[in-house]
Amino acid sequence: MCRRAFPEYGIPSEIRRLTCTGAAPPVRPPVRRGGRAALGQTGPMRTDLVSEPGMSGLPNEDFASVALPASGRGGTVVLLDGVTPPREAPGCTHPVPWFTARLGGALTRLTVSLPDVPLADALSRAIADTAEAHAETCDLSHPRTPQATVVLARWSPESVEYLVLSDSALLVEAPDGAVTALLDDRLARLPRSALATEALVDATLRNKEGGFFTAAADPAVAARAVTGTLPRGAVRALAALTDGAARWVEKFGEGDWTDLLGVLRKEGAQNLVDRVRRLERDDTERAYLGRSKTHDDATVVYVEL
Repeated sequence: MCRRAFPEYGIPSEIRRLTCTGAAPPVRPPVRRGGRAALGQTGPMRTDLVSEPGMSGLPNEDFASVALPASGRGGTVVLLDGVTPPREAPGCTHPVPWFTARLGGALTRLTVSLPDVPLADALSRAIADTAEAHAETCDLSHPRTPQATVVLARWSPESVEYLVLSDSALLVEAPDGAVTALLDDRLARLPRSALATEALVDATLRNKEGGFFTAAADPAVAARAVTGTLPRGAVRALAALTDGAARWVEKFGEGDWTDLLGVLRKEGAQNLVDRVRRLERDDTERAYLGRSKTHDDATVVYVEL
């Protein structure tokens, strides 16, 4: 299992239109846990979620949820970016939005209802549950069976757990304003020649050793995710982004991850997506986009803890 985190906190490292706002419940008396007092959320919490399809008239293949348990103790973020299949039949009768809704719904349920189960185990269970739902009608062994990138974050009064699988991003802001991008960069590190055609990628790299991994039908892929745990006091804010929103940094180079988080805090998630759309429209020579889609589904979840 990969583990990437903040080296300064002594954690193993090898890395590097819906808007919601709300206040937390009133101050709760301490809950005794393991001989220690554990407080519930006692201050305001801000959440901002925007998910926008790349093209009008086409379904949004992303999924996002924010769950704040009624106890007021912690919460979870789930973000998926469904992988658009090639035009030829991928061996499954279900569209990508069906898959991301099933997988995302299972992850939301499991990460909230089973707080002591590690995120990788929750992902494994969710993949298995989703695969079972269409195993009898679809060829789940096909390399392009429905699949998605995954970002999970779950916080409690003591800690913040995270999981990243494939090329969506999770940003973590420390109390001093330092921003760390938690990334699974295996796809980004592959040479362009290895990505020349979809057929070559599917045959040699997709969900294969030496390539990259996505959540499809094999529960074992959860062990390939980038995972870790941070002290709760080391985290002031979180931002999860699909690559359609992260391209503000990764493709257009409009700023770094710290700049992007600043846009979210000051101007909101919708403003970031609007900025990306303007950049996409203006890149008529495809100097930045290259062979990428002109417009991609863009989803952002921002949480101030």
